[in-house]
Amino acid sequence: MALRARQPYIQQPELPEKHQQRQPVQPPKRRPDWFSKREKFLFLIFAIVVAMFAVSILHTQGEIQTVSIEIQKIEKEITGINNDNVDLKVRVSELSTHERIWEKAKELGLTLNEKNVKVVPGE
Repeated sequence: MALRARQPYIQQPELPEKHQQRQPVQPPKRRPDWFSKREKFLFLIFAIVVAMFAVSILHTQGEIQTVSIEIQKIEKEITGINNDNVDLKVRVSELSTHERIWEKAKELGLTLNEKNVKVVPGE
């Protein structure tokens, strides 16, 4: 063992490059970039803008739908009030007949005096 320590290290001679067998170094295969970073950024901005427009349109449609529902409720109320008005006009015309007025006058003890009667133009 001690003998080995004293022996000088003998280096093998280097062979010229053409005699050495080297494996050809292959660069790592990169997938070709389909889009540059700038194009990717532009696509991202475009997607964000489209999403914002979509949300804006949906929000507007929701507001339109709400207003439409309110309009329908108001129209329904108007129709109901118009029906009530028609019913009340019919009742007024029934209660304001000449015979009914004459009966009420007799109940109250009133008599017809031709000199005190004034004709008022009606509707």
